[in-house]
Amino acid sequence: MIDATMTRRMEDATRLTRAGKLHEAMAILQGAVPGGRGGARDEATPEEPNRSGNIFEGTCQVIDGEARASRSASAESGSHRRGEPSAGAAQSTAFDHARQATRGIFPGGDVGLPSAWRDKWRHLRETVVQQPEQARRTSAPAAPGTFTAGSFANQAGTREYKLYLPSGYHGQALPLVVMLHGCTQDPDDFAAGTSMNRLAEEQPCCVLYPAQPMTANSSKCWNWFKADDQQREGGEPAILAGMTRQVIDMHGLDASRVYVAGLSAGAAMATTLAMTYPDLFAAVGVHSGLPHGVAQSLPDALGAMQGGTRPLGGGGTARASGWASEVPAIIFHGDRDTTVHPSNADRVAAQYAATRREDKTASHREGNARVTVEQGQVAEGHAYTRTTHHDAKGEPRLEQWQVHGAGHAWSGGSAHGSYTDPSGPDAAKEMLRFFFCHRRDERSMS
Repeated sequence: MIDATMTRRMEDATRLTRAGKLHEAMAILQGAVPGGRGGARDEATPEEPNRSGNIFEGTCQVIDGEARASRSASAESGSHRRGEPSAGAAQSTAFDHARQATRGIFPGGDVGLPSAWRDKWRHLRETVVQQPEQARRTSAPAAPGTFTAGSFANQAGTREYKLYLPSGYHGQALPLVVMLHGCTQDPDDFAAGTSMNRLAEEQPCCVLYPAQPMTANSSKCWNWFKADDQQREGGEPAILAGMTRQVIDMHGLDASRVYVAGLSAGAAMATTLAMTYPDLFAAVGVHSGLPHGVAQSLPDALGAMQGGTRPLGGGGTARASGWASEVPAIIFHGDRDTTVHPSNADRVAAQYAATRREDKTASHREGNARVTVEQGQVAEGHAYTRTTHHDAKGEPRLEQWQVHGAGHAWSGGSAHGSYTDPSGPDAAKEMLRFFFCHRRDERSMS
């Protein structure tokens, strides 16, 4: 018979396996059998298979209704989390490896267990493996109101992601917002800090959070400062654009209402996507970011972040540099940001305003770029200045928010995430408002 202690060990191991903590599960069972390896990793444990070609994988397991960040808002002080995968990422792969878990516990798999223990373990293990696989087979697209994990790959590379589908999603063509996290962050942290999933319930849209792994950048920054990652159909822009298109196709979303936003390095990559894929994104949100094309190396990047004077994209103006976009843009930046100099907000704005200032008569120019300036104050929080450029129809094409007294943090964000400042105007809410004013017309989609 199986004694109570071993039963508890098996149940604990199963619980840990469900949470994606396979090594901890292995350690529990290793300690139960004489000669167990005490938690050492089995060199024969299979590695995750390499992906090639165009691959789209996803699970439909509810990881969390609203992502929980594992780092406090005080992270800006410089104490960063270790480069471990998020709980969601671990869970997304746990079921793929669960069948092979016992091979890493005992030499030869589970044959080292007494027969009764082996049967019990197999039964408990199967409850972990079979149910998620069945759910995955019968849930395409994923159920509404869930935060799911997946992976995308094409010729440019592979990236994991998280996708939020609001409870109001029933297969209709909702908008899609792509959210690019900053350095040292991950999708769960960024979702928690921006509260974008909660807003997606209030204003139904789907939210895609691509993840930058440490294998691509040791600080998990998007490589906005590398020439290979600044071009259409190459590098990280090609991966992110391909991932976005795949998610649109998979879930039947509205291809005319696709938006991208980011913080810091994520904001710099967001504006790169708006420059290189204006046929994909209907609007862009840039929070504490930098203009496109101002750096082609790490020293360049550091100089730009400090407010360097290098011309935009190598030219004296955005138009002369060849980098200018008609994609509508909303920009947030704290005027006390010591990580990315506040002057970068004006330089980002110049790349979006340039197309409306060139090759137009004076009268047309005045009507096409009417500017309004608004001063405001958050109750018991920061003051701000909002400058809005309107087109000839009176619609906002460019909004620039200067948050007075704010540093390098997501304005109006939640303290549950890192790099947030709850005292500012709600950047996520304002971005959604701005985004939903815009959609790409049929000509730009063809």
